[in-house]
Amino acid sequence: MDTSSQLEELQLIQSTLLPEEILTFLDEELQEAPVWSQLLRDYAEDALAGDASIPPVPPRIQVKLTHSNTWLEVRFPTPANPAPSVSIKGEGVTRTEQERWRGVVREKLDEIASSDFPVYQLVYLHLLPLLHEHTQMRAPSAPADEHALAPAPDARRFHALFTSHHLIAPKKRRALQQWSGALAVAGFAKVGYPGVIYAQGAQESVEEFVGNVKGMQWLALRLRFVEALPELGREAQAAGWNEFEKVGEAVEAMRRLGLEEWIVEMGVGSKSS
Repeated sequence: MDTSSQLEELQLIQSTLLPEEILTFLDEELQEAPVWSQLLRDYAEDALAGDASIPPVPPRIQVKLTHSNTWLEVRFPTPANPAPSVSIKGEGVTRTEQERWRGVVREKLDEIASSDFPVYQLVYLHLLPLLHEHTQMRAPSAPADEHALAPAPDARRFHALFTSHHLIAPKKRRALQQWSGALAVAGFAKVGYPGVIYAQGAQESVEEFVGNVKGMQWLALRLRFVEALPELGREAQAAGWNEFEKVGEAVEAMRRLGLEEWIVEMGVGSKSS
């Protein structure tokens, strides 16, 4: 990977970070290390600046959340090690957690092996969302009734479907993922052209999620429905938040929930997808 490619990936990562996500270059205190932060600033002003020099070592970055004591350290590929090197660091990270992270990294590296931007995809699409989940799981709970956050057994469960001309912007995709976690809403986003967003959860949570989505700038955004989840969909409730790249994957996800008609009838995909 040449310097320009490394700088292009660094710029992609930097431009998609949310305000609470901080990128730091490690090893810059060493005399022999390249000043990657300066190179990146120069590159942002002139994309050809990356061709001016060939640093002796690849960049090593730390990505940390402002409210977390756990962070990612990533070393860019080298000719001797063509895959990114990733580790999780922080206070109280157990050996079991380290092994789990190593397994995730190996799995995701296989998925993005043919990508032109492997470090960007690894950090942005896979590891940062997991770091947010990890941080939330380790956060101390505020004193409260242990059942306060659990919906009552007879609570109304809603679902909603959006379509848009496209869904590409990294910040929108990250926002959807963060809202789903904060509101306990499950579902998926079909990225690319067209964009599709499906959400399922407690009525108030889904309505707030819908309001958040409508508050963003979109091209041809349409709220197809937001209403009570039908009985046929209650046995196979959606879990977690997923991203799909193909319409057929979104249709299949709805089919597994027993809700295929709800997306096909909106003109998204077909039963044969």
